[in-house]
Amino acid sequence: MSLFSVCVFCGARSGKNPAFESAADAMGRAIAAENWRLVYGAGDVGLMGVVARSAQTAGAQTFGVIPEHLMKWEVGKRDLSQFIVTENMHERKKVMFMNSDAVVVLPGGAGSLDEFFEVLTWRQLELHARPIILVNTDGYWGPLVDLLQHVVDQGFAGASMLEFVTVVDTVEDAVLRLREAARAPAVE
Repeated sequence: MSLFSVCVFCGARSGKNPAFESAADAMGRAIAAENWRLVYGAGDVGLMGVVARSAQTAGAQTFGVIPEHLMKWEVGKRDLSQFIVTENMHERKKVMFMNSDAVVVLPGGAGSLDEFFEVLTWRQLELHARPIILVNTDGYWGPLVDLLQHVVDQGFAGASMLEFVTVVDTVEDAVLRLREAARAPAVE
């Protein structure tokens, strides 16, 4: 049986609210405590770095994927259990996704939004059935949740799209959902 793998999308910056770093730290520690593997963008900066260092320190396996053009900018973290360098961002997202069983989205910027919308679109197109969990730390993702509702209300997506995303307020709630996913039979 392979290790349950959690792909975490989050910022290469830490943001202004200290709660964001706390959530990233808690997510990394929780992944280790549950004996899951962290799959992430292989950076050693911002929330990405916090998640990875917390997971590593607590003993988790870590799988990082970074495009070569971001090695310097995101300070590629080479001391991971597995470290993969891709040619571009598209390949990075694909490798991260293909090596995970669930997706967690912590606060982040345009890159995190890009990653979120890509996996949401793949889910909408029935290319996968993996859980997508949005951790709404201190209401950070509230405007995004409102936007998703607006998209449905304006007829650009069916209401089922909202069911593809689980919105939780805390890492602890995300872990409860991940435990359910880890117990469920694997679904592509």
